[in-house]
This record gives sequence, C-alpha cells and structure tokens, in this order.
Amino acid sequence: MAKAQAKQPFELPDFYVPWPARLNPNLEGARTHSKAWARQMGIIDPPQEEAEPKIWDEAKFDAMDYALLCAYTHPEAPGPELDLITDWYVWVFYFDDHFLEVYKRSRDLAGAKKYLDRLPLFMPVDLSPPPEPTNAVERGLIDLWARTVPTKSMEWRRRFFDSTKALLEESNWELSNINERRVSNPIEYIEMRRKVGGAPWSADLVEHAVFAEVPARIAASRPMRVLKDTFSDGVHLRNDLFSYEREILEEGELSNCVLVMERFLDIDPQRAANLTNDILTSRLQQFENTAVTELPSLFAEHGLSPVEQANVLVYIRGLQDWQSGGHEWHMRSSRYMNRGGSGASESVSLGPTGLGTSAARLHLSPGSLGLIRLKSFSHVPYKAVGPVKLPKFYMPYKTWVNANLDAARRNSKEWARRMGMLETLPGIPGAYIWDDHKFDVADVALCGAMIHPNASGPELDLTAGWLVWGTYADDYFPTFYGHTRDMVGAKVFNARLSAFMPDDPSTLTTVPTNPVERGLADLWARTAGPMPPSARNHFRWAIQEMTASWLWELANQTQNRIPDPVDYVEMRRKTFGSDLTMSLCRLAHAHGLPAKLLRSRVMRSLEDSAADYACLTNDVFSYQKEIEFEGELNNGVLVVQRFLDLEKAEAIEVVNNLMSARMRQFEHIIALELPILVEDFGLDDKDREKLHKYVEQLQQWMAGVLRWHQTVDRYKEFELRASQKLPLAPRGATGLGTSAARIASLFGK
Repeated sequence: MAKAQAKQPFELPDFYVPWPARLNPNLEGARTHSKAWARQMGIIDPPQEEAEPKIWDEAKFDAMDYALLCAYTHPEAPGPELDLITDWYVWVFYFDDHFLEVYKRSRDLAGAKKYLDRLPLFMPVDLSPPPEPTNAVERGLIDLWARTVPTKSMEWRRRFFDSTKALLEESNWELSNINERRVSNPIEYIEMRRKVGGAPWSADLVEHAVFAEVPARIAASRPMRVLKDTFSDGVHLRNDLFSYEREILEEGELSNCVLVMERFLDIDPQRAANLTNDILTSRLQQFENTAVTELPSLFAEHGLSPVEQANVLVYIRGLQDWQSGGHEWHMRSSRYMNRGGSGASESVSLGPTGLGTSAARLHLSPGSLGLIRLKSFSHVPYKAVGPVKLPKFYMPYKTWVNANLDAARRNSKEWARRMGMLETLPGIPGAYIWDDHKFDVADVALCGAMIHPNASGPELDLTAGWLVWGTYADDYFPTFYGHTRDMVGAKVFNARLSAFMPDDPSTLTTVPTNPVERGLADLWARTAGPMPPSARNHFRWAIQEMTASWLWELANQTQNRIPDPVDYVEMRRKTFGSDLTMSLCRLAHAHGLPAKLLRSRVMRSLEDSAADYACLTNDVFSYQKEIEFEGELNNGVLVVQRFLDLEKAEAIEVVNNLMSARMRQFEHIIALELPILVEDFGLDDKDREKLHKYVEQLQQWMAGVLRWHQTVDRYKEFELRASQKLPLAPRGATGLGTSAARIASLFGK
C-alpha cells in the first residue's frame, strides 16, 4: 500500500487524444481465451522440465489485462479475430519480460544473441515446418504464426516477418546500452524505439484485424511510411511517459524518451515529460497532416481502385483506434504509472462517464487541444535574423585538399557551361540561376576536393560534377516551382528525371530540355554505365529519393508549415543528397562487401549519424541565407527554435549539441559495434580493409563538409547583401534567393 501512495517522478502531462476510444463487446471472451492459451503455451504455469524462471503468475496476468488493451485498440474485431490479436500481445509482452529477466538482468549478450537468432526460424514465410520449440516464447510463436499468415498475401507476410524480426533482434541494442550505461541521443532513440518497441509490428497486425491490406505498390511510399512511423512514435512515446517509473526507477532500463530528454537537455523529469508529450503531439499531428494532404495525390498517381482506397482508409482508422485505445488502456493497467492522469487540469463532462468514456470528456488545456499545431504555421518569411555566431564544432577527424583541385575547378566550370548552367534563362534577359560569380563563390569543387582528398583527377572531376549538378538543381527547382507553388509542374519535372537514368545509358532516347536534365544524363552515363546492376539500382534510388524530397520541401512551403522535428531530420538526409554522395563513397571503397552487411542496422546507423552531422552543419551555416534572404522554413535551426521556443543563439547551441551527439554515436559504433559486425559476417582481411576505407571516407566526408562551409563565402553576410543589387527585384523581396521570386513573377505574367 505504501508503494501505491509513493510520489510519482512527474505528473502526467495533458495528452492530445483526437480520436475517441471505443471498447470491443467481445472483451470477456478474449479474457477467457487468452488465459487458457497462455496456460497451454506455458506462459502461465510452465512445464517443470523447462528450466525457465517464473515470469508471470495468474494474478499478474490478470492485473495486466492484455485483453482489455486489445479490446480498446481493436474495437471492431469479431470475437475470433480479437482472440488471435490478444494472444499476439500476450506473447509479445511475455517475450519482453522474459528477455528482461533472463538476459537483460544478467547482461548475457552471448546468450541473448543465440536466443534471438533462433526465433525467426519459427516464422516461415513459405509456411515450411519450423524446428521443435524449447520454451514458451518459441511455442507461442509457432502457434500464432500458423494462425495468422496463411490468409494474407506474400507481400504482407514479408512485411510482418520483417517487423517481427526487427522487434526481436533489436532487443540486443537495449541490452548493449544497459551494459555500457549509455543513454542514446534523441535522434538515435526515436529511430531505434520503433524497432525495439514493436509498434510497426502492431501496425501490420492492424491490417490483419480490420481485414484490409495496404496495396503492395504503395506500401513503401512516403505517405504510408510516415503514417506507420508517426503511429509508431505516438504509441512508443505515450508508453514512455506511463512506463518511466517502472522502467527507469525499478528495472534499470535506459531506453525511455523522458530519460533521453533529461540527459540531452539537462532538465528535470517534469520538463522532460512535458517535452516528450510535445513530440508525441507533433507526431500525431504529422499523422493527420499526411493523411489529409498526401493521400489524395498518392491514390491518384498510383491509380488505386475505390476498393483499394477504402482498404487504406479502413487501415488508417484502425491505426487511430489503436492510438486512442492504447491511451485508455495505459490509464487503467496495473503495469504503468497512471495516478493523476486525467489528461487535463480542467475538463467539462459532455454526459457519459465510466469505462471507455474518457474521450467523451472535452479537456480544455492547450496540450489536450493540440494547440502546439499553431506554432508550425506561424512563421513569417524574410524576417531579419542577422548573421550566425558560429559555435565551436566537435570534429575529431581531419581531411586535406586534393592535389587535383585546380584542375577540378576548371573542368567543373567548363562542364557547367556546356550543360547550360551559366546561361541566362531563355526569353528573360538578365535572369539566371547561376552566373560565373555565383559559381565561383560556391566553389563546389573545393568541397569535392576535401571530401575525397585521395581521389584521382578523373574521380575528383566526377565527384565535382555531381556536387555541381546537385547544388544547381537544388537552386533551379525552387526558382521555377517554389514561389509559384506549382506542385503539379514540380511533380512532372521530378518524374521526367528518371527517364535520364536508364539501365543502359546508350539507350537513352528522351531529349533533355534544361540544364538539370542535360547534366543528369551526362553524369549518369559516365557514372552508372560501369556499375554492377545492384549498385546502379541503389545509386538511381539515391538520386530519386533526393529529387523527390524537394516535393516535400515545396509542400511545406506551400502550407507555410515548419516541419515536425522527427520528419525534418529523416527528410533532411534526402534533401541534402546524403545517400547520393555515400553511394559514390561505396562505389570507390565498399564494392564487393556483402549487401546484407551494408544494409545492417549498424551500417545504417553509422551512415545516418554521419549524414545528420553534415546536414545540420549546413543548417547552421545557411540559417541567415535561408531564413532572411530566401524566405525558407526547411531549416533545422528554425525547427528547433520554434519547437522549443528558443532564441536563435539557444537553438544553434541545441543543434550543435545534436551534431556532437551524432558524432559521438559515430565514434561509438566504430569502437564497439563494428568489430562485432565484422566478426558476425566473418570478413577476411581484404573485406576488412574495404570496410575500413569506407569508414575512413565517411570521416573525411564529414570533415570536408565542415571545412568547406567554414571556407567559402556562399553563406557570409557580405555576399548575401551583394545579391540585393541584382535586377528585376519585385517590391518587398530582396536578397539571395529572391531571384527565384523575380523569375517566377515574370513567368506568372
């Protein structure tokens, strides 16, 4: 009793719950069935011959009430389906507690790996016979898999297998952090929590529960990926708030967003909890924004039939039900801290009270009403912000200038001229994207010479060409589509670019109509022609991801919407072209390494850490250029500034701390995780040297990006001011980047 009255570490914040929670009428049947199933599998009362610790007894099972969770999160599932879904959740929570008791508490990394490596064998996508189970987790998984996947398509089975496998395997990431007493950084935490926490797995089960599959041809699209990711983040962040006391204070866990925010921002638990709730709210509002603004065009562009569209909408409603039902269950389950969690400081009852009616009570606090949304749409463009006082950057690596720089400068400029990048725009005297001065000021070849200091002359020319093309295209796109908000024209422009990247460059028949297309066709033929098919496909994908991300920036510009912080970080890697430049690095140094190794969680974390460091570097240096002179709002400093309500200098400090955290994660992966990965794949000396060279290239890439920003005049105020003297300036808009508005106004006329 004393424990029940103990003071909580913080008061639960006011949650934004925009969709009503409903209770499935088949609850009691699911309770009865799930207990009988748990006893049959050995989850309750395990066989005496199995030397397993007792994880749950019947009283504990009843108190956690997973049938209630599933009855809330799947309110329309018929009885047999609710039974199946409830069994899955009994199994997944039991797995979590079993892994904690057997492997986390004992810090048994080797035993954990052996245990986790066996579990995928019990999920045969082709329904082949699994091995003989040896414990309750394996026994339950065999039973559930056989009852779940036969009625679904092969595409859904693969998705469900991947999400279940990730849920199981990445538990070792949590265990490693506990062993090292390491609290992850915010970016790492959000991304890893999706895998460890299992909500993507829950989203896949929603498709099963509502009897509606997402069409395979759109399952990997940005809108569907964002809906799944925002759903997952909402589920996990909500759980972090309710489970902080149990996980952090009782179990010694370190994977909790409240703790991550405490450590990263050096704030108290209450402030960290409120901030975690703000992120949760922002993710739910990103879910809403994506559903409303991106789904209609997705349906049209992929030609979804009315039935397919209805299936997607039923699935989305299922995700909404899960979000609200999960909140209701957390408020009632004995598993979590939920005292005083009414959700608001003041509320008005609209009538009913009791079980399942919390959604019918209108909470009047700003948090529960989701008023954080207003901050995202209140940006005033072209506001004077002044120059940035640069912080002291953490950079443990060094690079140097390639000896072929002068030749690369000459050759890249001559190439840009041949492609038409330095010419005035047809029919508009004196209007241009770049002239000789702007080309020289950017000095993109210098960036290439510092990110690839050991490249040969031809290799550096190719790198400089891609950097010139990417930088020019990034300026060209907003000139023609940004200020006119021409989304249709922008999508046509983007779709055409794929035509200039055929498997066999000699078969190209599409005629380029502008410098972006002309440059891409030339570079693709010189780069992708000699590539093996798998590398070529990945390289094409990297370019397509970068150019498609410009549509995301345009959508934000059109809505005057500062991006959600998580969405921003994940899309910024694409808008910066990180995968494009890393693909060039892989071509030079990682060719021949196992594809599975390059796709591993460790390698993706290494690359994403490097990418985030470089992207945020650009955001700090380009802040004045983009915010004051170009009217931009897709900038990491601005995102942090608005989300945390900070002054410019404070926001830059937070961004610099994020850069440092990502760099230290990069170092941590090299020191502790890469050696394990090398051993797991059994790399020989030759492949180890390839991997070493690739990692060294990533280090030089980060150092080169930072040194280039520190060296060139592209972001300095005197250069920004000088651009105001250009002709054709429309009234009210001046500065670098407003040439786009001037040209756009002429096209509009």
